[in-house]
Amino acid sequence: MSIYEDVLYEVKDRVAVISLNRPGVLNAYTTAMGQSLKDAVAAAIADDAARVIVLTGAGRGFCAGADMKLLQNISPGAQATQGNSTEAPDAKHGYGGRFGYLLDARKPIIAALNGPAAGLGLVLALYADLRFAGSDAKFTTSFAQRGLIAEHGVSWLLPRLVGPAHALDLLLSARKLGAAEAERIGLVNKVFPQATFMHDVMAYARSLAQTVSPRSMAIMKAQVWKSLLQDFNEALALADSEMHKSFASADFKEGVAHFIEKRSAAFTGT
Repeated sequence: MSIYEDVLYEVKDRVAVISLNRPGVLNAYTTAMGQSLKDAVAAAIADDAARVIVLTGAGRGFCAGADMKLLQNISPGAQATQGNSTEAPDAKHGYGGRFGYLLDARKPIIAALNGPAAGLGLVLALYADLRFAGSDAKFTTSFAQRGLIAEHGVSWLLPRLVGPAHALDLLLSARKLGAAEAERIGLVNKVFPQATFMHDVMAYARSLAQTVSPRSMAIMKAQVWKSLLQDFNEALALADSEMHKSFASADFKEGVAHFIEKRSAAFTGT
């Protein structure tokens, strides 16, 4: 296991697990943690042994938001650090900001919400491609209760996940909601029992890592996030272009071959 400051990193069964690691304060977010997270994601993207990335929190929570001690010292006009992007081939997105690099990452990212996710912690989870929650998990935007606004692109992401009415409810009230409601409104994809949560998340992640084409996942992720900035005809043109390229790929040949030969796939990502 490789250890960054405030972040744990491990690869197993072709899944990179990145854990925010300040369990004593529910993994409250710091600048150092943010840099470590970016470095760990970059390592997972570059690691041929990892095909899927799972982002979770150590201990009983995912992320309680920004460390309140740091918020006490923040100055007016403070700027968020802009992150570099690691882009999928032939489908550049253009997402910036603190967490835009997660959308541009060419491997699928699963947020495993093992416990509370609040404020900046919830925003971080929204930048994942999929979100799974433990049955005991709780969520809140919290910004309105701190005299803040909808930070870091959440006013754009949240309505696209749950719709404008639910987004405004969660943002304006800053109320807490449980995992069942989060699943009902589309904030999370699925709720797993708390007792088997990480086992269930890892089973899903392994199924992606072992049974589908890494190249297909990279292109599909890029298509979906790019499409939110495109009209239909632009999205269709990109799909047509990528479809023809896929015909020449090794993964396409393997995808047909393993089906015909009735065997497990051996995708290479090329």
